Amino acid sequence: MSLPTSRYVVVTGTDTSVGKTVVTAALAVGLEAAGRRVAVVKPAQTGAGPDEPGDIAAVVALTGLTHVHELARLDLPLAPESAARAVGAPLPTISDHARAIRAIDADIIVIEGAGGLLVRLDLDGGTIRDLALELDAEVVLVAREGLGTLNHVALTMAALAQVGLAAHVVLGSCSADPGLAERSNRADIPRLTGAPLLGLVPEGSGALAANRFRALAPGWFTP
Repeated sequence: MSLPTSRYVVVTGTDTSVGKTVVTAALAVGLEAAGRRVAVVKPAQTGAGPDEPGDIAAVVALTGLTHVHELARLDLPLAPESAARAVGAPLPTISDHARAIRAIDADIIVIEGAGGLLVRLDLDGGTIRDLALELDAEVVLVAREGLGTLNHVALTMAALAQVGLAAHVVLGSCSADPGLAERSNRADIPRLTGAPLLGLVPEGSGALAANRFRALAPGWFTP
């Protein structure tokens, strides 16, 4: 299983706080190491004020990449639609997001979603799944490695299959000393869900210095 090759790669998760930002950064480094010109996009950042660092800042700190874009920002730590409605703020539509992303000059554009696949990105009910459809993107699903992840991965894969999308799976924050459930899940995710396991990102990777992160990240993905 090789790294994605499509122009647009959407990174989503089985839940919030599963490691999407670190996986986004690692994918960007891996793709750049493979000779591609990479850009990273965050369509909607929530839970950060105008002068506070968000996920894009974390990607820059880990990778050194400068071709990065944030399309909308809301202060409240909620899903984008919820955060916007709470304060009466506008949000770009899925079509607006897709138009802005298509205008970016890069070989591959890695797009980090907010929360899980069906979290609403706009005020019209559009989700990260809809954005992936609009862009005909490859999808990378970030999941936890422990108990419960088989169900979460299967549910998300079913939601993707409903609209004709498939996904690679990356396990985030993987233990250096995995237990029985973690070892079993690494084998069972592809067997039970049909989702190829693209990579394992080690626990603590988000705390690495940029030079160390860049050196190690390509090796976290299946050659």
